[in-house]
Amino acid sequence: MTPPTTAETDADADADPVDAADAWPAAAYARADGVGARNRLLVLPSVICSRLVADRIADAVPGAVSAGHDHGCAQLGADEEQTERTLQSVAANPNVAGAVVVGLGCEGVQSDRLAETLADRGVPVRELSIQGVGGSDEAVEGGIEAATELAANASRTTTADLGDLTIGVVSSDLQESTVDRADPLIGGFVDRVVDAGGRVVVAGTERLHPHGDAARETMADEVAARYAEVVESSPPRTAGLTRRAADRSFDDLARLWGGRPIRDVLPYGAPATHDSGVALVSAPTDFAEASTALAAAGAHVIIHATADGIPTGHPIVPVCKVTGDAETYAALAGDMDVDARTADVDDLSALVGRVVGGERTRAEAHGLTAFAISRAGPSM
Repeated sequence: MTPPTTAETDADADADPVDAADAWPAAAYARADGVGARNRLLVLPSVICSRLVADRIADAVPGAVSAGHDHGCAQLGADEEQTERTLQSVAANPNVAGAVVVGLGCEGVQSDRLAETLADRGVPVRELSIQGVGGSDEAVEGGIEAATELAANASRTTTADLGDLTIGVVSSDLQESTVDRADPLIGGFVDRVVDAGGRVVVAGTERLHPHGDAARETMADEVAARYAEVVESSPPRTAGLTRRAADRSFDDLARLWGGRPIRDVLPYGAPATHDSGVALVSAPTDFAEASTALAAAGAHVIIHATADGIPTGHPIVPVCKVTGDAETYAALAGDMDVDARTADVDDLSALVGRVVGGERTRAEAHGLTAFAISRAGPSM
């Protein structure tokens, strides 16, 4: 995975920290239909076979990131559809200033079709295939030229407030420090975002499988029907986590989003369309797969609650790490952004404001990123 560069990625990536009162409104990148918190130039392989070429292109262009994955070839039905939907939505994330789509030429998820869809969604895009240009070296050369052209076209020209943002949220575990400290802190910030008119998307729906009746009670009838179709029709991936979730109440789990009503339920890889409030994203709690689903939903920033101290970020979306575990924070203070034992909602809000304005999260500063797409079914 190619991490973003430092000052070349975001103009004020090393800006000095500011007080909470100064964090909002935050500097942001202007987009045709909103704002971006980052100015990522995405080099996107449409298939596993072109990921190394995509990495080489991104390595050669300041500010570019690649998003290598293991998909796009020999997938079946819903699995291939989910992969293509996810790639489309990730590349259309508001943090992406432009995308270079790199294919092989014989894959199921065709690079030209993917690029055409992105152009229709208003994403500045270029496309090439290794077979179409005559080989890997030629693809790298052409990709560098295309990426360099796109890199010159975006600048920081606007500001953003909480109501302008989509915030992604995921909680990786059900340890006491997470459920009783980290999740409620994040839930308090969710309240603030929604009250300001912003959107929140929440991944990790396998935790809710034991509490389907209680979850549906917070939804309008049409949303409850989507929940049954999208979430309950997919068996949970982590049986142990689901069993532990059954020992908690739905109210305990709903602390993560402040107990707010659920306004929508999104399939994996789909973009959020609700105007404001909280939506669930059908995604496992595995961080790499969950963060990609949140990026596809349009999250500007992801907030990740982890008692285990998972340090990994995402190539497209800055990730703020929150832990309420004393031992984890003592061992991994340099990888955690927030200690939920001492921080309050003002602290978390100020941090997100600084991150939107260009301050790098710990994962960004370390260049730790992962990009993974959940599978809907078998692959061959």
